[in-house]
Amino acid sequence: MKNMLIAAGLLAMASTPAFADDVSGKLVLYTSQPNADAQATVDAFTAKHPGVEVEWVRDGTTKMMAKLRAEFEAGAPKPDVLLIADMVTMEGLKKEGRLMAHEGADVSAYDPAIMDGDKTYFSTKLITSGIVYNTNAPMKPASYKDLLKAEAKDKLAMPSPLTSGAATIHMAALTSSPDLGWAYYEGLADQGANPKGGNGGTYKAIAGGEKLYGFVVDFLPIREKLKGAPVEFVFPEEGVSAVTEPVAILSTAQNPDAAKAFVDFLISEEGQKLASSQGYLPAHPAVAAPEGFPARAEIKLMDFDPSEALEQDQANKIKFTEIFGG
Repeated sequence: MKNMLIAAGLLAMASTPAFADDVSGKLVLYTSQPNADAQATVDAFTAKHPGVEVEWVRDGTTKMMAKLRAEFEAGAPKPDVLLIADMVTMEGLKKEGRLMAHEGADVSAYDPAIMDGDKTYFSTKLITSGIVYNTNAPMKPASYKDLLKAEAKDKLAMPSPLTSGAATIHMAALTSSPDLGWAYYEGLADQGANPKGGNGGTYKAIAGGEKLYGFVVDFLPIREKLKGAPVEFVFPEEGVSAVTEPVAILSTAQNPDAAKAFVDFLISEEGQKLASSQGYLPAHPAVAAPEGFPARAEIKLMDFDPSEALEQDQANKIKFTEIFGG
């Protein structure tokens, strides 16, 4: 009987799935991903870690952070993991001690410039901002300065940094450039630019021919061009700015083990291939870009310091308002 019990135990161990000792429990995710992308991300993660039940809440980064701030004030933050648009927001949370370091995360393949050196947040994509133009436009811009030419006068559309996180990062990158600076934004104002709303409205204005040139996030024109839209996206010679959709674990996480597994999945090659399949430029340099994008090595990123951008954020927005109005 004893031998039979031992044999039965060995058989049970042999037939137990490999994930029996894997992470488990409930994981709460707050994200600014589009709904379909968020669901696909969660589905891929839970397929790899079936013992985890993910509850996710989606909204734009600004509204998501307002919700989280209210929870901080109440002393009851709910999320284990935050997956939102930009590093500047994450840098602010880091400085407040709101983020948990994940020392074991493997970021060896990544550009250190897009990863927090203290491993409290991790970039998962490169959503760049460059130039978009309508293919019926008389000029084919290659440089940001081309938008200051006479052909672009009164034909510019731009998202507002008072509304769009990507536009905020773009403004910080361009105004920090020695060759552009705030004089460039003053030149855009002289050209009749009236920044407003988000990237979607800017894209529609240019694709529809209401305007002919502007700034926008890459995936909108690149995806729609493949469907026949009369648009072209330009990675300007000066480079592009990027929001990186970083992921972070809150210091108050109720399930840090599952949270770490979620981070590990997003920055793994498997997770990066998922991002590429969703139509985004992966942050991992070894993962191929989706159709319509140049190779990662061909894309020049402008210098950007998220800590400096955080410190200058309010001053930058005040300066912007002085140039363009509220």
